[in-house]
Amino acid sequence: MSSDGRTRYQIRVVGHLDDRWSYWLADFVVAPSEDGTCTLTGPVADQAQLHGILARLRDIGATLVSLRTVDRDQELLTAQ
Repeated sequence: MSSDGRTRYQIRVVGHLDDRWSYWLADFVVAPSEDGTCTLTGPVADQAQLHGILARLRDIGATLVSLRTVDRDQELLTAQ
């Protein structure tokens, strides 16, 4: 959980999403990977917001690879 009380999530999907999706996906950081997936990382206030983000990904046809909670230290390590 982050210092603001929101849980940070890391979502991986098949394909690459460009940076313009960051705003649409509740300020998530969008990072394409060399393996053809894209990692989205950001804070989520509650389960309702998480379900909304997952619904948006579904609506654009993104295939979910993984979903996990991360703390700030894990996020920094993953970004390297």
